[in-house]
Amino acid sequence: MSDPMRERWRLVLGDAAQDSLGGLSAEAAGRDAALDWLYGRDAELGRRDVRRGGSGPSMLTTVDWLDGITRLFPKETVQRLERDAVERYGIHDVVTDPAVLARVEPNPALLRAVLRTKHLMNPDVLRLARKLVEAVVRQLVERLAAEVRQSFSGPRARRPSRFRQARNFDVRRTIRANLAHWQPGERRLHVRQPHFFSRTRRHLDRWQVILLVDQSGSMLGSVIHAAVTAACLWGLPGVRTHLVAFDTDVVDLTSDVDDPVELLMKVQLGGGTDIARAVAYGAQLVENPRRAIVALVSDFYEGGNAGRLVRSVQQLVEQGTHVLALAALDEEADPAYDRNTAQRLADVGAAVGAMTPGELAAFVAEHVGR
Repeated sequence: MSDPMRERWRLVLGDAAQDSLGGLSAEAAGRDAALDWLYGRDAELGRRDVRRGGSGPSMLTTVDWLDGITRLFPKETVQRLERDAVERYGIHDVVTDPAVLARVEPNPALLRAVLRTKHLMNPDVLRLARKLVEAVVRQLVERLAAEVRQSFSGPRARRPSRFRQARNFDVRRTIRANLAHWQPGERRLHVRQPHFFSRTRRHLDRWQVILLVDQSGSMLGSVIHAAVTAACLWGLPGVRTHLVAFDTDVVDLTSDVDDPVELLMKVQLGGGTDIARAVAYGAQLVENPRRAIVALVSDFYEGGNAGRLVRSVQQLVEQGTHVLALAALDEEADPAYDRNTAQRLADVGAAVGAMTPGELAAFVAEHVGR
């Protein structure tokens, strides 16, 4: 067995394979120690009588461990290790220790960790954490904003346009119009007059998009993406966006929709869930039922009155409002939810499912553009 292959198996099997596979190089021993610092604390290992590995140097602090994994592993692996540290093992100093926060590279897993632990932070740490939130949210907004612009820009029309934009360049018409300028000796077409398509402008008139978002702990990913989605929809012509967070209480965050970082820093995760109360509040916001989209983002585990929830959704549907019951609004769109309640909502006319933020933007654009 080649040395690289032997070292890989030794890292996989841990210290128990020391006698049969031998030792590790200095770099591999560092990886082994870093992995053992994190995964060696798994209680399952003790129950299965599995000996912990770790023949490398001891890593006693989170700062040392973070420095080590950043040096020893590729970026994707570092992000996975950081995510497991905060989400699987609850090592909160990854996002509450200023020395650690100063070293981490912002990523979605750490954003979720900050939002879960921000109530533990003193003001100085909170300022550092906010910078991490800003960096990750900026990345999410930039990515989704491109999808929103594409959804709302309208299909290309065949009529010409004098508005010059590269994505609307009409190649065929430009070639036909400039064939007289073909230079055989150069084998080159000189374009004297480029031509462009126009785009059909979608009719954006007096629509409301009302996002009702469950802020229980299990819905954190959807809370983040709802804030980003609302920020991207905010200010579109003819679209008025509302964002309402709820647990047993209902908090209207619409005034902060244009600042998703501030919005997320105000979210209070946890608590019970009264979905019916949130839907009743959302129904009061509807101005023109046939030009409103209510997107209820929840796992549908109702802590309030399930019958009232179903009746409220039915009333919205019957008045002509488009009701989306989304068990997830995030990049995975792979939810865990109460299927019985979801089925009851589907039975009264709600569209039940899960969406990515881009899919929700496309849904809104399709209906607004009719």
